[in-house]
Amino acid sequence: MARERQPAVRRLVVMLGDQLDPNSAALEGFDARRDAVWMAEVAEESTHVWSHKARIAVFLAAMRHYRDALRKRGLRVLYRQLDEPGNSGSLGAELKAALGSGRPERIVLCEPGEWRVEQAICKTADTMNVSLEIRSDRHFLCSDDEFAEHAAGRKQLRMEYFYRQMRRKVGVLMDAGQPAGGKWNYDAENRGSFGAEGPKRIQKPVAFPPDETTREALRLVEASFGSHPGQLDRFDWPVTPADARQALRDFITYRLPAFGAYQDAMWSGEPFLAHSLLSSALNLKLLDPREVLDAAEAAYRSGKAPLNSVEGFIRQVLGWREYVRGVYRRFMPEYLDRNALDAQVPLPTFYWTAETEMNCLRQAIGQTLEYGYSHHIQRLMVTGLFALLLGVQPREVHKWYLAVYVDAVEWVELPNTLGMSQFADGGIMASKPYVASGKYIARMSNYCTGCRYDPSASCGERACPFTTLYWDFLARHRARLGRNPRMQMQLRNLASKSRGDVAAIRRQADAIRREYG
Repeated sequence: MARERQPAVRRLVVMLGDQLDPNSAALEGFDARRDAVWMAEVAEESTHVWSHKARIAVFLAAMRHYRDALRKRGLRVLYRQLDEPGNSGSLGAELKAALGSGRPERIVLCEPGEWRVEQAICKTADTMNVSLEIRSDRHFLCSDDEFAEHAAGRKQLRMEYFYRQMRRKVGVLMDAGQPAGGKWNYDAENRGSFGAEGPKRIQKPVAFPPDETTREALRLVEASFGSHPGQLDRFDWPVTPADARQALRDFITYRLPAFGAYQDAMWSGEPFLAHSLLSSALNLKLLDPREVLDAAEAAYRSGKAPLNSVEGFIRQVLGWREYVRGVYRRFMPEYLDRNALDAQVPLPTFYWTAETEMNCLRQAIGQTLEYGYSHHIQRLMVTGLFALLLGVQPREVHKWYLAVYVDAVEWVELPNTLGMSQFADGGIMASKPYVASGKYIARMSNYCTGCRYDPSASCGERACPFTTLYWDFLARHRARLGRNPRMQMQLRNLASKSRGDVAAIRRQADAIRREYG
């Protein structure tokens, strides 16, 4: 079918699937008579990594709702659906066709969340000889220039110092120029576990039953990506700004008070606990982080949530979220290939199936495949920790995380995975590798109850692979880690083991790598 020729436009505003901000800087100066918004659903955005069905669906459903909202505002939207005849499946090819048809004077674009996508658009604009204006994304509270100024002259970047600077700039949780409560960070109060009794009285998150627009997207995903991992039976994510604000209110009211104490805790069959579930809405730009910060602070000021909960949550939004974006935009594209620990083991196949005797991994991966979600400690200290200890090639770990989580956009996922989780950047993101034995998982969850492995054992038939690989990791990287002051206690513990014990651990670790590699 021939593509219908559109009237010429002055500016073509390219709106990507993670830029669904109703007040996007790309729309500033929009003239409904002469300009148009261009959006496209393309298969390559779901196949360049083998994306979870729920991740694909949340993008498509949110994009279609955003399209409809713009049209209700009277904006002209040129929208290319995935199942339209002739859809090439390539963002660059679809944009090239739109430029040839619409003949715009200029493309307007907000800073993309993925370097690959930005390069594809730049290349297409250059090929078609159309000027391209890339605007700063004012959804974020720290610009590229501000992050560069913060980083200038520092031997090491550390999130804590960046976070304090952002607190001062934004004025969040500040009293007369000082941090509320007298401390910047209440992390020491945010490491509680549930104990043997398990979680109690945590209200489940509000539900978002799919409307017809979302149901159409779900049917399309099943039809087009039926072989992809995950399932859609539990699809229940906010896909509009109204949904996102409802999810925010629900979290602030019912789960924020318990979030602080138990944000690191895990429990079998409990995927959400006291977590916010707001990251996908934030990363699609359905929700403004300023609104999130204001709501959290208001809960503290009104006495509805304790300071350790509010500060811990604000640190995630204003600290880590803005910090990882700064790292991504400062160090890409070479950041993608960093592998400071020379890890080369393939990603175990059970990451795609959850079929493993290690109960913690079975729980975390099974939940991920079911919902497209796990919380930050499940990602860092279960799935990420095992990959780090095993020595999995970090780019393979990155591709898995980008594929399986509904909130995964590369600017936030890549530094968290390569940097914080896998320490592949050599210490840009984090001051030390986050490594622990199976005892950590036993302390923070009930995953080890009934598991065939003993988290205290490093050798033998019942030895926990996490514990074996933990000691082996320290031994293999002893020289490098010896220069890190934050690793000295763990290395002293390693030094207390005999040569025979270390050799036995190495043999068992090698057997684990042969089994999973």
